[in-house]
Amino acid sequence: MEEKITTIINEMSEYLNVVQLKKLQQTLVRNLVKQPAHDRIDNSSYLTLFLNAKRIEGCTERTITYYKTTIEKMLLSIQTPVRKISTEDMRYYLVDYQKHNGCSKATVDNVRRNISSFFTWLEEEDYILKSPMRRIHKIKTKKQVKDTISDEAIELLRDNCNCIRDLAIIDLLYSTGIRIGELVNLNISDMNFEERECVVIGKGDKERRVYFDAKSKIHIQNYLSSRSDNNPALFVTLDSPHERLKISGVEIRLRKLGRKLHLNRIHPHKFRRTMATRAIDKGMPIEQVQKILGHSQIDTTMQYAIVNQSNVKSAHQKFIA
Repeated sequence: MEEKITTIINEMSEYLNVVQLKKLQQTLVRNLVKQPAHDRIDNSSYLTLFLNAKRIEGCTERTITYYKTTIEKMLLSIQTPVRKISTEDMRYYLVDYQKHNGCSKATVDNVRRNISSFFTWLEEEDYILKSPMRRIHKIKTKKQVKDTISDEAIELLRDNCNCIRDLAIIDLLYSTGIRIGELVNLNISDMNFEERECVVIGKGDKERRVYFDAKSKIHIQNYLSSRSDNNPALFVTLDSPHERLKISGVEIRLRKLGRKLHLNRIHPHKFRRTMATRAIDKGMPIEQVQKILGHSQIDTTMQYAIVNQSNVKSAHQKFIA
């Protein structure tokens, strides 16, 4: 029955907004799942309902898979109906998880957050009375200052990139700060070369406009001129049948190039952090950086944008010393 409900929800997603879809899902579950619903739904069905709700909210399939893997592992370990899982069960599980996996506090906190989202949703939908995660607070972790890509490293990447496609990718990531998922989903028709801008679909299926520099424009146009395929995707695989490039494809290419040049961990997200930091260092208002990056909360933007230490020193000498 859950599969039928999922099919209906997917078919109606084109015509209804998120609030309406959520209400439709609740109505279908209430009327089509045999009563009493709470007693008849097993743990895997609760998980399916939760994941469907997250799809409706606009979560990517990558995020959905992360939720699914994390929560399935917890349910298999505890093997207790979700309505009977206690706070003590969850504390023991998280402690045991860290001990057996030898992972960091940050990883365990990510697991805690995913599981907490699951139980909070169950509580909001009246499947359980109270989330067992309410009294399990954020795990304190040591905040590491994440590094960015230096100007010298960017030039090294450009100079040693022998693939015209990869060069276009590097410049587009560096100048726009877009997410890797947004980059691989771009189509040629999304690009406005005259205005040097493009429209990307961010988290929650939200559209936003981002801007690229002259280098990106030239390299992207050179790359497109070299192609002979008819794929509408902006970036495609090098080999026939030239399918849309995947996230993993970009990650592998950048990682290999970075290792070849002995650069510290070159990955797509690092370009995003570098762009945000560079923009703030050059005086761009944080609200504008937030808009370019597509963050709903300004606190998220502040976590990405690391103030350059040399700028802090200069400011101190100017205003204090």
